[in-house]
Amino acid sequence: MSDSVEEIFASLGSTFKPGVVRERHSFYFSIDDHKWTVVVDAEQCSVERGKTVEDADCFVKTSEEMFLKIYNGHHYPGVGDFLSGRIKSNNPYMMKTFVDAFSG
Repeated sequence: MSDSVEEIFASLGSTFKPGVVRERHSFYFSIDDHKWTVVVDAEQCSVERGKTVEDADCFVKTSEEMFLKIYNGHHYPGVGDFLSGRIKSNNPYMMKTFVDAFSG
């Protein structure tokens, strides 16, 4: 269980599962005041503070509270979360790709 957004993104390098993602994908997260860019491919991932790609394949914007609930398995995002604006994304389906690349 992770208690902070900082802790989660700091640990992504060690939880990345090579071979799960077949092609390069970029993700940009805007979580309240926390901004992170994650780029993954078949062999590696990079995690950088801030927005370091022009147009991410998938951006995710939500509150820190919602992100922590989702990450820690206390909430599964549904259509209502996107329709209400609690979670915003240009590609909600690609969020599963992110989860698959880092989940245990």
